[in-house]
Amino acid sequence: MLTVYLSGEIHTDWRQQIMHGAAALDLPITFTSAVTDHETSDAAGDVLGQESQPFWRDHKSAKVNAIRTKTLLEKCDVAVIRFGDKYKQWNAAFDAGYCAALGKPYITLHAEDLIHPLKEVDGSAMAWAQTAEQVVEVLKYITSKQ
Repeated sequence: MLTVYLSGEIHTDWRQQIMHGAAALDLPITFTSAVTDHETSDAAGDVLGQESQPFWRDHKSAKVNAIRTKTLLEKCDVAVIRFGDKYKQWNAAFDAGYCAALGKPYITLHAEDLIHPLKEVDGSAMAWAQTAEQVVEVLKYITSKQ
């Protein structure tokens, strides 16, 4: 069983496309992910006490989220890191760097127009995909018994 961590933008259904594609092919994969509900993620540190300044609320929540992300990235076999065009995904770039530091293979998923800004991130990736279907095909290949 392969464990695949899905990192990156939360505004499109790319995660569902990959999970459905893998399920349709009956691939032996368990998927994990960051919390994809923006409000839940922003409130992750609220259990540690209220903050009067937004910076400190974000700071606490980022650290609580980092516990989850760090643990799941360390446990995964492969990560898929998605960069969308609407927002800058600094967290995804950080996840890619962490994977590179761990020697953890990762696949980047982004459009062709992001090649230049992501050249260093792609430089350490084991594959660059432009579609969720391409990611599924790579996962199919690496889980095949041949």
